[in-house]
Amino acid sequence: MASNCFSELKDRNFIYQTTDDEKIPEILNKGKNIFYAGFDPTADSLHVGHLLPVMAIRHLQSAGNIPIVLVGGATALVGDPSGKQEARPIMSKDKVAENAAAIKKQLASFIDTSNAIFVNNADWFCNMLYIDFLRDVGHRFSVNKMLTAESVKLRLETGLSFLEFNYMLLQAYDFYILNKEHRCTLQIGGQDQWGNIVAGVDLVRRMSSNEAYGMTMPLLTNDSGEKFGKTVAGAVWLDPKRTSIFDYYQFWRNTDDSQVEKLLKYFTVLPVEEIERLASLQAPAINRAKEILAFEATKLAHGQEAATKAYLAACSKFGYSDPKGEIETSSSIKSISADTGSIADLPTYKVSSANFADKGMWIVKLMTESGLCTSSSDARRLIKGGGAYVNDTRISDENATVRKEDFSKNALILKAGKKNVRRIVLEE
Repeated sequence: MASNCFSELKDRNFIYQTTDDEKIPEILNKGKNIFYAGFDPTADSLHVGHLLPVMAIRHLQSAGNIPIVLVGGATALVGDPSGKQEARPIMSKDKVAENAAAIKKQLASFIDTSNAIFVNNADWFCNMLYIDFLRDVGHRFSVNKMLTAESVKLRLETGLSFLEFNYMLLQAYDFYILNKEHRCTLQIGGQDQWGNIVAGVDLVRRMSSNEAYGMTMPLLTNDSGEKFGKTVAGAVWLDPKRTSIFDYYQFWRNTDDSQVEKLLKYFTVLPVEEIERLASLQAPAINRAKEILAFEATKLAHGQEAATKAYLAACSKFGYSDPKGEIETSSSIKSISADTGSIADLPTYKVSSANFADKGMWIVKLMTESGLCTSSSDARRLIKGGGAYVNDTRISDENATVRKEDFSKNALILKAGKKNVRRIVLEE
């Protein structure tokens, strides 16, 4: 299946570095090339910071290339030092295995499983003898060269354990195994993985004399230089039990104007020309581009129905950016009627009415327990900064209480800022 998928990736700004600027476009554009990306199961869910390689997989797969999705059931036991200021906490083998199963299930919702290979590197590492690994693989690595890798140099300043120092060897060996058993010729990953990827390319060539290549994607940050996917409440997770679908939608909807084009190119499959047109809209019309981004990103992660509910719930509370549908788009958002939104689709926290007997419930406690704030101190800061609202009334007193009379039909709206919302429902 011939295509020009490399140009598509380049137009969408996915390409940061390659080990061969001529050969990689050639093999990808032919289709049927087998490539891989790895995901270490350090938690039981991916977060939006993991989505860039996932979207690259989708583009490459749609052009006929075959992805190997590697879940690092073994490498997660070691911990990748790349981009980290300190070592990850060491997890039990059972917890890593549990996380690996959950992440594999999540990835399968983004990727066409009928044309993909799923592997877990625990299958070849966990029964391997250490001395055998040192003799077969370790002697092929120069410590002097390893010390020049950016991921290693950074950690040498704060302290790098011997456990983590092994990580580069393990990831390189993954590439060798996948090349040997599945004819995999390309590894993709974030730019912080460059040293590990190059080590794998080198190991494949040394151990088998086969062709091997690497390609990285840029690390995403916001305008303040902070890592993409973080909010005041923490990481934005794909698991709706960790981050509600409404909050997931709102994360994308609250994008800064300057980030809209970049995020539309990365996290939607809308045509590039349409994206550039949408991103050129001036305020307030640019908010329609943000609605489209939020809807499309939520649809990819959670499906059309969930994305529709989140969109309608948000618009019923905050208003529609393009109620008459005047801004042209190929997104399926255009077919959703603005008349069917329901405030009942807002993220809801149910609380016993007994909490509101007598003096009512402390606002700080309610904001924390409902998940709008991560701690009491976080809630106090929000209130002092003028960002806490009950039914659109700003709360300026951190000792304020919420009473039964604040509820209408056993419900009220609690907000942190103007766009992070909880519907609080009384239960008898």
